[in-house]
Amino acid sequence: MYKRIMLKISGEVLGDKNGDGIDVDSLNKIAKEIVKVQKKGIEVVIVCGGGNMWRYRDTKKAGIERTTSDYMGMMATIMNSVALQSAIEKLGVHSRVATSLDLPQIAEPYIRRRALRHLEKKRIVICGGGTGNPYFTTDTAAALRGTELNCDILLKATKVDGVYSADPEKVKNAKRYSKISFKQAIEKNLKVMDQTAFSLCRESKMKVLVFNMHKKDAILHAAEGKMIGTLVS
Repeated sequence: MYKRIMLKISGEVLGDKNGDGIDVDSLNKIAKEIVKVQKKGIEVVIVCGGGNMWRYRDTKKAGIERTTSDYMGMMATIMNSVALQSAIEKLGVHSRVATSLDLPQIAEPYIRRRALRHLEKKRIVICGGGTGNPYFTTDTAAALRGTELNCDILLKATKVDGVYSADPEKVKNAKRYSKISFKQAIEKNLKVMDQTAFSLCRESKMKVLVFNMHKKDAILHAAEGKMIGTLVS
C-alpha cells in the first residue's frame, strides 16, 4: 500500500457517454472511489484533465491561437476540479482545490508547502490549471505536482487496461505490457503519456501505473499496490 499517491484522471471520464460535459452520475461514482482510497489512510493528490470541455488538439478548427486555447483548457480543468471537490465533500471528506491560475473566489493558489500541510491533515488535494503554462499537458502537470509533493506513484486512470504496443482499438494484435521501463516507453514513443511527463517521472524515479479505472475498485486496488494494468518504472 502506498502512503501518498498522485491520481491523474482525464476530463472525459467525468463526462457523458461521449466524454462531454460533466455527468453527475460519473462524477459521483469517481468521488466515491477516491473516498474509498482516502479512508484506507492513503494520502491523495489529484490532477484532472479538461478534455470533456476544451482541449487544443480537439478544437484546432476553431481557429483560436494555441496559447489562448491552452489557457481555456486550463480553466476547463479548474471547473472539473471544483466539481470533483464538491462531490467528494458531499461524502464527508475534506478537500482543497489548488490552482496554478489565480482564481481566489473558488480556489486557493497552488503553494507546495500549503498543499503538503493539507495532506498531513488528511485532506484530498486537487491540483487544477495544469502547470499554469501553455504547451504542457495535464499528464506533465501530474508528473510535476507528484514530484513536488513527494508522491510514491503516479496512477494514470484510463479507459484501457494498461500500456499497449499500439492502439488496441485500432490494432487487434497489439501487445499489452505488464511492466515496461521509462527508457522503453520513450524510445517506442508510446502514446499513453506525453514524452515530457515520462521524462520527468524517470528523472524523479516516480513509478507510473496505467490502468482501467472502469473496473470495480480499480483505483483502490492500484493505490493498494496490487498488480493491475501496466507498471512503468
